[in-house]
Amino acid sequence: MSETPAVRVIGLWSSPFVIRVLIALKLKGVEYEFVEEVVGKKSELLLKSNPVHKKIPVLLHHGKPISESLVIVQYIDEVWSSDGPAILPADRYARAVERFWAQYIDGVFPPAILTLKGTDDGDKDEAAGKLSAALQLLEEAFVKLSHGKHYFGGDSVGYLDIALGSYVGLVKAVEKIAGVSLLDEAKVPNLAVWADRLCAHPAVVDAIPDADKFVEFSVKYGSFSKPINAPK
Repeated sequence: MSETPAVRVIGLWSSPFVIRVLIALKLKGVEYEFVEEVVGKKSELLLKSNPVHKKIPVLLHHGKPISESLVIVQYIDEVWSSDGPAILPADRYARAVERFWAQYIDGVFPPAILTLKGTDDGDKDEAAGKLSAALQLLEEAFVKLSHGKHYFGGDSVGYLDIALGSYVGLVKAVEKIAGVSLLDEAKVPNLAVWADRLCAHPAVVDAIPDADKFVEFSVKYGSFSKPINAPK
């Protein structure tokens, strides 16, 4: 009988929140087992591991469950602090600023994306406007926080890169589905270049599916894993 891996991730490939966890683990070079959920169903392992929200992702570390994507990313950074680059900045103020923007992203992106792809009722023009406005603010934040370097985290992929980067595939997918232009070089030149660079990063390239895969998933299931997605 094989031994249970020390690190397991309960999730679904299409969830941006799960994508965050996978990127963080890859950045730290942590080996893990991916336990994939079935769309529209909740496994006994998920219900047992996250009895409060009953949602993905869940990180199991030596059998102990940790829920909520941003909490998990911080946990990974702390537990494997000596492995790979630091995910959160050492400076307390810089850390607080990045946490603020991460919460802002999760407040705007999920509802707007669901509206644009037709999963939720709502005004698509209004949703596109909210996403465009958010990306403009994040464009300004990137210029300020990156200090002229490649990522929000500076020389390496960091917390805010993970928080926003997890939505890149979905944003590109809804551009195709809704016929809108969002992550465009003419509108947000720095973010557009950042997104391409991030998606090509060794720790990210296999974690973020391309837009066409998201579109196919949406057509098949009518949702980006909405039945079991975590709110953040």
